[in-house]
Amino acid sequence: MTPPVEAWIGLGSNLEDPLAQLARAVSGLATLPDTVLAGQSPFYRSRPMGPRDQPDFVNGVVLLHTRLPAETLLDQLQALEQAHGRVRLRHWGPRTLDLDLLLYGGETIGTDRLTVPHPRLAERDFVLRPMLDIDPQLALPGGQRAAELLAHCADNDLIRLEPKASSGLATPPHQH
Repeated sequence: MTPPVEAWIGLGSNLEDPLAQLARAVSGLATLPDTVLAGQSPFYRSRPMGPRDQPDFVNGVVLLHTRLPAETLLDQLQALEQAHGRVRLRHWGPRTLDLDLLLYGGETIGTDRLTVPHPRLAERDFVLRPMLDIDPQLALPGGQRAAELLAHCADNDLIRLEPKASSGLATPPHQH
């Protein structure tokens, strides 16, 4: 059997109760075939990238250990977005759920459908900060450290959101 790959998934929402959208997305990701939820960051509120005439986003990151090939995982992410009512009306516009495959093991992937590492990873504190919450020593393929990227990243006014006591949104420790 193929050993599992560490897949980092960025989550975002700014419509229809974003915290609840992300909580349901995390639950959905935990049930993907041949996949284990290995870590979850806290959620953060941030200004929208792109058009400013939309609500702030809530973002987070999960770490999956998966045996799914990268494009199969992408299919699963897109199906989960659709199940949450994702409609793509405008680039970087409001959405109920956005799931991005940020990293897939140490692989660099460039196909018509998928680019990994995510092409704008270095520009997004709302992705880098949660990744570092899970693994403070995280390095990208090629050796670049996520902490160094965050130090040079634009500030999107991140505000860490504390989970509701009854939500069950604990942050499991990262295990290597």
